Formats: sequence, C-alpha cells, structure tokens
Amino acid sequence: MDDTVPMTPRGFELLKEELNQLKTVERPANIRDIELALEHGDLSENAEYHAAKEKQGHLAGRIDYVEDKIARAQVIDANPAELDRVRFGTTVMLSDTESGEEISYTIVGEDESDATKGLLSVTSPVARALMGKEVDDEVTVRVPKGTRVFEVLEIRPAA
Repeated sequence: MDDTVPMTPRGFELLKEELNQLKTVERPANIRDIELALEHGDLSENAEYHAAKEKQGHLAGRIDYVEDKIARAQVIDANPAELDRVRFGTTVMLSDTESGEEISYTIVGEDESDATKGLLSVTSPVARALMGKEVDDEVTVRVPKGTRVFEVLEIRPAA
C-alpha cells in the first residue's frame, strides 16, 4: 500500500512552517501557561491548569500529525513541459456548459485544499474527473447538487 501524501511544494513549505510555529512558539507558550497555573496551587479546582494540559494534548497531537505528513510527503511540482493534460499541481480553467460560468481550479493535496480559494483536493470528485483531460475535453461530474458538465478551456502551472 502506498502511504505517501501527495502535495505541492507550497503545501510542503506551509506544513514545515506550521511545524516550526507549533514547536517554537505555541508549545513553549503552553509550557509557560502550565507552569503559571501550577503556581496557583490546588490542581483539583484549577481551571487554568486543566485547560493548559488539554491544550498540551492538542498541540502534541497536531505536532505528531504534521510530522507524519512531512515524513510521508511526496512533493510534486507540475512540469511546465507537461501541460497537455490536467495533472496534480496544475491549474485548469473550466467553463460550465450550462451556465457559461468560468471557474479555475488548482489540483492540490488533501491538506492544501480549500474549495473557496479554488484549491481542489486530488481526491475530490471534481479533481478525479478532471485528471488526464485535455483542452476542449468535456467532463461530466456528479456533485451533491446533481451533475455538471464542464469544458476544459486552459491548463497552466499552478500560480
């Protein structure tokens, strides 16, 4: 089983930045919060202590999660010479054949996705339907609101 995690170079850098922030800023601040709460005495009724310890658990879990993603990262940079088809890391301009609306999506890793910003997870139904398509191809996609048909207008490297 392939347990690599595909991501763009930008997504990989964002994960490394998050890990650095967690380890160098948030975790030390949390340790100070725990130490300060300990100075208040009785731990059984010390809400600050319990909140800080709970946050410590969340931070540890997030650090483990991000470290795991980084360790399994398969950084994929779209090759500008291979823009003949929709691939991971490319941006595709589409036209909705029914409404004429033009939309742009960039195919990215799961952790990078944000549909409101046009960043589609490679595992999403729309991205899976687009993979391998060429300019002028029509793509039929089943979405929660029904079926949509898009025409591929342009394929370019991710911005």
